[in-house]
Parts: sequence; structure tokens; C-alpha cells
Amino acid sequence: MTRAAPGEEAATAAASPIPAEVRRARVATGVIFAVHGAVQGSFAARVPWMASHVGVGVGGLGIALLMPGIGAMLAMPASGRLVHRHDLRSLVRVLILVWCAALLLPALPTSLILLCGALVLYGAAAGLADVAMNAHAVLVEQCYGRSVMSGMHGCWSLGVLAGSAAAAVAVRITPDARPYFLISAVVLAVISAVASSWLLPYRPKPEVDAPPAFALPSRAVLLIGLIGLCAVFAEGSGLDWSAVYVHTTLGHPATTAALTVATFSVSMAAARFAGDRVVRRVGPVAAVRLGGLCACVGALGVVLTREIAAVVAGFALIGIGIAVVVPLVFATAGRMGPHPGRSIAGVAGIAYGSGLIAPGVIGGVARLSSLRVSFVLVVLLTACMAAGAGALRPGRPASGSTDLKP
Repeated sequence: MTRAAPGEEAATAAASPIPAEVRRARVATGVIFAVHGAVQGSFAARVPWMASHVGVGVGGLGIALLMPGIGAMLAMPASGRLVHRHDLRSLVRVLILVWCAALLLPALPTSLILLCGALVLYGAAAGLADVAMNAHAVLVEQCYGRSVMSGMHGCWSLGVLAGSAAAAVAVRITPDARPYFLISAVVLAVISAVASSWLLPYRPKPEVDAPPAFALPSRAVLLIGLIGLCAVFAEGSGLDWSAVYVHTTLGHPATTAALTVATFSVSMAAARFAGDRVVRRVGPVAAVRLGGLCACVGALGVVLTREIAAVVAGFALIGIGIAVVVPLVFATAGRMGPHPGRSIAGVAGIAYGSGLIAPGVIGGVARLSSLRVSFVLVVLLTACMAAGAGALRPGRPASGSTDLKP
């Protein structure tokens, strides 16, 4: 079928009311994103308990924490075929339930080797669920005819904050994370099961062949993925190293360091909820370009000053600047045919690969010079993100494509 131009789609959506089932699907997809984030936040908040439970030091823990990223990257190539072969509503329901159950895995191992194995499976479940729910978010966005993806990722950020906050409260009740993981997995699974009943059914057109089991990303997918790589690298740097930078390099108390991380996270979540309005007003290319410039200015503030207020504001600007980039990267990939699921998986693999290497790269540069110098990488990558924003310019789908519409 012939797709309308982006402006025509928006005008059509504005002229005709959104069906009730599509509005419910938007709410349900936001809930699924929040559940995915809550599992991630619950896990991250109890990492110290896992290290103590298994009996590993900082070095062993660093190895173990590489495993979720490796598991996700290994599983993502298969996700495109899953999206093509199965009804999208059923696939999201199954994979988000598997992801909730995966929260139990880190509580089971009693050695570093077993922990690494469990975290590979944990990361694989995360990656599969991530691609499926983003594919469904693209479906909802296309039914709306306007940007809604940024708000979905805002729900994910909100879920991370809620999961980590709940885990912090649970520590006061019992230091043992196993009861908390069990209760959280059950509660989040029930929420997911209820929400998934409102998702939209979708199955690819039968005349479109299944994607190959493995294929190198196309040039278009590669360029979009590299934009996502820059954003995810900056996000990982802010989350993993901002507290260390403020506490160790600048010499401020741990409470100030924690406040810096919170400011970064809240700024990014708030910007994501406002991001869809910005994208509708200025378009995806301008939104990414402005975001890249905002993040670049923030990173320059972190690098060029030791004034704590300016540094915290710099990290906040980084969070605001990168907020809409990953949602737009997924939305753009989801409009690429004939296999949107594979495009999303390819972009996710490239982008999340940077999240896997970012902590190590920042740490390696810091060992050779200083942590301040390592944040120059964030300046350069966010500048590249702004310069390459044209890769997200709306265009016609590839020949033979099929619209992601139910």
C-alpha cells in the first residue's frame, strides 16, 4: 500500500478521531515500557547485594556486569525473525513475562561463573523484549500518525526510577534481595499480563519473505544506529560515571554525587515526556540536531569548569539533549521495510553495543589521563550526533516494504 507523506499523515490523524482501541494500546504500551524499566531499575539497585551474595570483588563484578549487554547483543539478531513470524501482541506478552521472570535469575547463582551465565540469559531476555515492545510502539505511532515514541521511552525511564526506589525501600525491610526479586517479578508480571490484553494485534503480510537469520545492516540502518550509539554512549557515561566524577575528581560528598545522577536521570525522563511535542513541532532531524547541541554544551560545561552547580547543570543538559534521540532512532528504523523488526533489532544492536563499551572506554581513558579528559569523548560524540541528524530525515520506505499497521 502507498504511504502518505509525514505531513499528510499528521493532517489525516488530526482530522479524524483516534479509535478507542488505539488509545488503549498507547496506554498499554507505555505500561509495558514502564515494566521493562522497573525490572532494570530493580536489578541495578541490588547489584551490591549480588556481589556480596556471590562473594566477588570489584574486578569480578565488572566482568559479570558485561554479561547482560553481551546476552542482549547475542539475542537481538533473532528478534527480527520473531517479530516477523508471530503476532506482535502475543510476542510482546510472552517476552515481557519472560523478562519479568528473568529478574529471579541474578538471585540464584553462588559463584562468579554461574552469575555470568545467569546474566547472559537475563540480558538476552531484556534484548528480545526491548525489540518487540519498540516494534509495537512503532505500530501505535503509525496508527496515531504523529510522534508518541518519546513518551514511551519516558515511561521506561519512569519505570527505572520506580524500580530502583522500591528496591531502596525493600533494603530497609530486609537486606536479602531474593524476596524482593520474587515479589517484584510476580507483581510486574501481573501488570504486564493485564496491559498486554490492550495491545494491537499485528502480523506481517504473507507475501513478505522472512528476514535472514543473519545479515549485515544496510547503510541506512548503520547510519541511524550510529546516531543511537552516540546517544547511548553519552547516557551510559552520565549514569555510570557522573557520581564518580563529582565525588572522586571534584571532591564533593557522596550525597552530592548521588544528587548528580538523580538530576541526570530525572532531566532525561522529563525531556522524554515533553519530547513528542517537540518532534511534532520541529521534526525529527531538527529535534536530534537541537538535542545534540544541548548535550554537547552540557558536556563542555562538565569538562571546562569545576564549579559544582555548573557541572550538575551540565549533566542535566546532557540528559535533556539525548532524551529524544533513542526513541527517534527506533521510530525511524521501524519505518524501514520490508522487515521493520530486523531494522529495529539492527539499530538496537549498534546503539546498545555502545552502552556495553562506554563504561570501559571512559575508564580506560581516565586511567591514561583523567576522568575529565574522558568526558571529551562525550563532547565529540554529541557533536557528531548533531551533525549526523540528517540520517533521521523522513523518506519513503524501501521497495517492497509493508506498513506496520494492523
